[in-house]
Amino acid sequence: MSYEDYLAGDPVILTAALTGGVHGKEANPNLPETPEEIGRAAAEAEAAGASVVHLHARRPNGERSFSTERFQEIDDAVRRHADDVIIQHSTGGTAAPDEYRARPLRTDPAPEMASLDMGPLNRYDRLTSENTRGLVNDLYDEMRTRGIKPELEVFNDGHLNEVHGLLDRRDLSAPVYATLIFGPGTLTRPTPQNFLNSIDNLPAGASFNTLGFGRHQLPFAAMGVLFGGHVRVGLKDNVYLRRGELAESNAQLVARAAAIAERLGRPVATTDQAREILRLVD
Repeated sequence: MSYEDYLAGDPVILTAALTGGVHGKEANPNLPETPEEIGRAAAEAEAAGASVVHLHARRPNGERSFSTERFQEIDDAVRRHADDVIIQHSTGGTAAPDEYRARPLRTDPAPEMASLDMGPLNRYDRLTSENTRGLVNDLYDEMRTRGIKPELEVFNDGHLNEVHGLLDRRDLSAPVYATLIFGPGTLTRPTPQNFLNSIDNLPAGASFNTLGFGRHQLPFAAMGVLFGGHVRVGLKDNVYLRRGELAESNAQLVARAAAIAERLGRPVATTDQAREILRLVD
């Protein structure tokens, strides 16, 4: 994917990351936590232009859950409220035992997509998400068995190497779909040059999704559109609309990204178009 893809006017897939496993309503009271809140947020984000919703599960007390049953409740709520949005589960998990990580893949029906972290991450002062190659292999194998398309989460340049390594170890179906993530800490430093370098180092033929944390969400969304990629926004990654102003909803952030894409001349992909682009359908 490149500037030529932008010039061709190919549709841009918008993903809404509705809620995460770290901050909650203490960061923004509009962040959804219960299955019903997440289901309604998914419907609103879909109406604003999102064709994919990236989902984490939370316990009733707001803490992160890896329970298959909790993901099932969320999926049921999303399908009840939304029209036909693509469900993408998170398999990430800081300090979580490896045996927990595949549980989000075991809902019925299985999610059409799931995230796959490509390497280790530091969180805070004393927490690490290890994401060993063995775990990556195991999660990928279960995704393959269940017909789930992996979304390869690339947090830094070393993770780009791991994408190429996974392609050496496993036969991924085209297109390889990688989310390029920019921000503080273990993430790639958020500069335009690093963004261009990340694109250049993707495997040939790969599609990319663009994710900027916090205040970087808006400029990196624009760069993703301009260089033929796709875009992820949402309250999981950024709780503000602008400096000092909390976002009212995930839908508000999706609508802003959709307006950028349309102003720059790329149509926002419908759910059917997203499934075709990602080859989720035969």
